[in-house]
Amino acid sequence: MGAKVVLLGRDRERLEVTREAMLDSSDHLLYAVDLTDYDGVDAVVKDAVAKAGKLHGVIHSAGISTTLPLKLVTPDKMDLFFRTNVYGAINLTKQVTRKAVMADSGGSIVFISSVMGAVGETGKTLYSLTKGALISASKSLAIELAPRCIRVNCVAPGVVETPMSANAVYSQDEQLLNRIKSCHPLGLGRAEDVANSCVFLFSDAARWITGTTLFVDGGYTAR
Repeated sequence: MGAKVVLLGRDRERLEVTREAMLDSSDHLLYAVDLTDYDGVDAVVKDAVAKAGKLHGVIHSAGISTTLPLKLVTPDKMDLFFRTNVYGAINLTKQVTRKAVMADSGGSIVFISSVMGAVGETGKTLYSLTKGALISASKSLAIELAPRCIRVNCVAPGVVETPMSANAVYSQDEQLLNRIKSCHPLGLGRAEDVANSCVFLFSDAARWITGTTLFVDGGYTAR
């Protein structure tokens, strides 16, 4: 879409694949960093701004998922999920919204949440906790950052065909997978369906939208 992109993630090889898939791949930056390494993220953000200039938008899409009954939820598992899905997102937002980092004209922050942040499903308590936290946080952040014209929104996808969903419990059982598919009137989503919604929230077409959640779920939440 014409943007210069800064890619952050733990897996350098996968970041390289992503960069090579974009036009003018040499124009984009990538950094292998774990978003729960707060000092590492701070250093990376500073370096990216020095090389590419101030940022206009950030998408936080790092996350882990599981299907786990309540009896198996432990404090250690809750801590792991919150550190990855929530703490990393809030710390990244803190770093990128500093005046030395975000463009003076403002910008757009997008969290990738999930339909599970707003509706329920058996075995999704742990995952829902973290995705619901992003939806709640985006509202307060939207108010706090509005004076600087920084918008904060969530995108809440349904089930999207990705390597993560392919490894999910329901994908290993044909009956369960068919039930999941039946919950999406328009069928399962593709990665570009989510990407396009992020492009919209980055664009001037969404200049008056903040503190909201865009459900991109093929009709999942309409049922």
